[in-house]
Amino acid sequence: MTTIGFIGSGNIGGTVARLAVAAGYDVVVSNSRGPETLQDLVGELGPKARAATAAEAAAAGDIVVVSVPFKAYQAVPAGPLSGKAVIDTNNYYPQRDGQFAELDDASATSSELLQRHLAGAQVVKVFNNIYSKHLASLPRPSGADDRTALPIAGDDAAAKGTVVEFLDAIGYDAVDVGTLADGWRFQPDKPAYGPPYGSFSDPAGTPADAETVRTAVAKAHR
Repeated sequence: MTTIGFIGSGNIGGTVARLAVAAGYDVVVSNSRGPETLQDLVGELGPKARAATAAEAAAAGDIVVVSVPFKAYQAVPAGPLSGKAVIDTNNYYPQRDGQFAELDDASATSSELLQRHLAGAQVVKVFNNIYSKHLASLPRPSGADDRTALPIAGDDAAAKGTVVEFLDAIGYDAVDVGTLADGWRFQPDKPAYGPPYGSFSDPAGTPADAETVRTAVAKAHR
């Protein structure tokens, strides 16, 4: 069974870890504060989970989820991630992260910068456009009429295929938006960021099928 590593185990990372364990995966979680601060999460997740350092989680994962504030992306250990599919959940928020010229002038996307840092890995952007409570509440079995879709973007077809299989296992369909350069289409302030899945005031969320997500993505403009 595939092991999922987590670099960052906050709202989104922790939620994906819960979904992964529920689907039968082993998980290795980490954060910037040290494994000892993750004992409550590991206790909740049960015997299929353990806490580790970021480097250990990167080495242990067959797929690795990077879910840290964007400003910290250069601290992600690159060496252990070489050759692996890396899920990027991050968004660029200048008020939190400071200014990044390449992002401000739209000459690059945040996922492209992470890919440059993780030159040997294959980065796939997903989970960045959905509220963590909706992510927790909307999984459905494959083939369900009310199954929700998430947009993905990546430069490597095989890595995207791996991530699509993972999404399917944890209860989601995927909408392939294109390359990492196309990831801006479901970044903050775009139609596919948040609204397809309902209001933040409703923790249950609203299922959004693939066509709903495609329509929202298509409405994005610079």
